[in-house]
Amino acid sequence: MPKPAWVKGGPRIVKPIPGPRAKRLVARDERVMSPSYTRAEPITASEGWGCYVRDVDGNVILDLSSGMFVLNYGYSHPRLVRAVERQLTKLTHFAGTDLYYEAQVELAEQLVKLVPGKFSKRVYFGNSGAEAVEAAFKCARWHTRRPRMIAYTGAFHGRTFGAMSLSSVNVLHHRYFYPLVPGVSFMPFPYCYRCLFGQSYPGCDFLCFEFIKERLRHEVPPEEVAAIITEPIMGSAGYIIPPPEYYKMVKELCEEYDWLFIADEIQTGLGRTGKMFAMEHWGVVPDIVCVAKALAGGIAPIGATIASAKVMDWEPGAHASTFGGNIIACAAALEGLKILREQKLVKRAAELGDLALKRLKEWEDKFRLVGEVRGRGLMLAIELVKDKGTKERAVKERDMVVRAALNRGLLVFRGGRSVIRIAPPLIISQRELELGLNILEEALREVERKC
Repeated sequence: MPKPAWVKGGPRIVKPIPGPRAKRLVARDERVMSPSYTRAEPITASEGWGCYVRDVDGNVILDLSSGMFVLNYGYSHPRLVRAVERQLTKLTHFAGTDLYYEAQVELAEQLVKLVPGKFSKRVYFGNSGAEAVEAAFKCARWHTRRPRMIAYTGAFHGRTFGAMSLSSVNVLHHRYFYPLVPGVSFMPFPYCYRCLFGQSYPGCDFLCFEFIKERLRHEVPPEEVAAIITEPIMGSAGYIIPPPEYYKMVKELCEEYDWLFIADEIQTGLGRTGKMFAMEHWGVVPDIVCVAKALAGGIAPIGATIASAKVMDWEPGAHASTFGGNIIACAAALEGLKILREQKLVKRAAELGDLALKRLKEWEDKFRLVGEVRGRGLMLAIELVKDKGTKERAVKERDMVVRAALNRGLLVFRGGRSVIRIAPPLIISQRELELGLNILEEALREVERKC
């Protein structure tokens, strides 16, 4: 699969977005597709390669969102395509829930080696991140026989009922769906830029953590809690990173009360943050890890729940999925892990992320709209504010910046209420990353002039 000619010129807009063909496709979509989807940008893709996607009108867009944080290896990676083609000629499906095939076993063997923890582990395969979380939720209840869970305000773990019950990033995800799965208690996440307790780190006495302990004294019997679940870096809320001491304190609490620690690494896992798994930044070993999104590089849907063998002790039939760990997705995932290892993409994410973060940090002084820049590896966020003193969220301005960038041929993703998320494919070149940041800087400058 040679590099297509349309990629070679880099990002370029030949017709205003959405163009005429895109408008027709959107109109067709609106007549037949569920209105529950969240289509923020009118991009109608026709093909992709590397870090670029081309729409139906011929516009070429540099994607710094990795197809919603899925394409760690970029669009249409030739090795992934070949791996899937080889598998398609041999076997397209086999019932891995009831029978056996090697690709599923081999992928599980690799995952148990990659996931932190020097203990025996087991793997459950599903079809998505939400399914990985559902499995973790059920596994925790099965193993502990306890009915309660602790999650974080602002978390997003998926939209199926169990995952949704652990999520609280947006009230839209809950509206009219009550009652949810009972027994979930939400605690404040350490969002230091917007501390709910009006404190500043360091010197805050970790009131967010003390709040959990206070709830355990008055409302949540700790002996009834099965597990606490967290995104190591809170994703949909805007790439919020806790202070370095925080997760070690949480882990100690888990050990004190015999809770399980569940890490939702669906956005953060497989090298995105400059570590294989983000929780490694804090030196904390979870009991259960959820992965999905980038696992098969966007070739096929897959999710995985990896737990210590002691914890994943449920009986046959307790949980399964017809297509979970399907053979096509496993073939893509195995080849993706080879690419990750051979091209040293975890190290690459760390190095390119450091370069990008250094440049973005300068924007805190350079632009009046930029309140805070944060990130780990190639998981970067820019929080926009109307006023740096009051930290009033610049929601309209954020949306204007995203659109101004798109009009220049750059795709970035929204997050939180006024955050721009940057998460390019791990295979991105330094030149392409710098080009993307140049375009984003131009977009910021344009919006500041208007506002």
